[in-house]
Amino acid sequence: MDPSPDPIEAVSQRLDTFLIARRLESEEWGPEAAVLTDAGAASLRGGKRLRARFCIAGWRAVEESSNVPAALDPAALSVAASLEVFHAAALVHDDLIDNSDTRRGRPSSHRALEAHHVAHGWVGDAAAFGRSGAILLGDLLVAWSDDLAEEGFSEVDGAAAAAARAEYGVMRRGVTVGQFLDVAEESAFRSEPDDRHAERALRVASLKSARYSIQQPLTIGAALAGADDAQLAALAGFGHPLGMAFQLRDDVLGVFGDEAVTGKPSGDDLREGKRTVLIAYARERLPASAVRTVDELIGDPGLDAGQIAALQNTIIDSGALERIEALIADYARQAERALSGARLGNAAVGQLRDLARAAVARTA
Repeated sequence: MDPSPDPIEAVSQRLDTFLIARRLESEEWGPEAAVLTDAGAASLRGGKRLRARFCIAGWRAVEESSNVPAALDPAALSVAASLEVFHAAALVHDDLIDNSDTRRGRPSSHRALEAHHVAHGWVGDAAAFGRSGAILLGDLLVAWSDDLAEEGFSEVDGAAAAAARAEYGVMRRGVTVGQFLDVAEESAFRSEPDDRHAERALRVASLKSARYSIQQPLTIGAALAGADDAQLAALAGFGHPLGMAFQLRDDVLGVFGDEAVTGKPSGDDLREGKRTVLIAYARERLPASAVRTVDELIGDPGLDAGQIAALQNTIIDSGALERIEALIADYARQAERALSGARLGNAAVGQLRDLARAAVARTA
């Protein structure tokens, strides 16, 4: 086996094998069951496979610290693939919560299920069917992610499996709480002093993205390889600030991103009412009258292109965008320092640094 297979290709092949088995399994339950299974497969198409990449990188960083470059372990591959399935579940529910019409340039899952209802002439409320189907689809994807993860855990020794399973559990609990805090912040922000908004938004970014997207995929992969406490600490010390930088970049793209690149309308976070660090920083520097205008506009799903452009200019003029870019750079430096002197494979550390640069400088 090639000791350094492309992780995207390897994970995609693992997912394809898994999905074929799930599709065959569903056939005995009739064509309606296949609709849900096919929707699950569709939700896994595309994407950067970021969490899988970091899981494999964490495994490789530990594995190569004491051995020659190793072939990608089937256990690590199964667990890495499980993270992509769990992420698909989170996106299905996230799009439902945000009432998003698109994901990766295609209809979001609840909209696709709604369209299926209409196309087949089913009776009842198509939109309600789409929403209900998406809730169940997200639940099915979580079950699939458990199936894949357990396949991986079963292939390593007991101590490594227990450690990786514990990290996986922390990830699942944390991102779910983080998602709720994100939703709550859109309603609760007025009850908190303005000078606490950035702190609260950073808390959401930590739970919902930094730990979930980068830190814990790294430590899950490392635990599978039998990492010691020092190795786990180094990878966590790298992963968390990098994850914060990743989420802050996401916040910037949610306001200023190019729809042709991101697959979502420009300014969509403004229409959805996301109370991000970017918005908190803007509000801190604006006069009270401008803050009132911003608060009235953010969260209005009917914002037109002119209103979006005005809000974008207001954010830039407040200095918030410049401040966020400085914070992203600071987090990236923290991540870089965390790897210095760590007992990890040199080649894997180089790959981690490449991944870090790609995560921070991305446009989608």
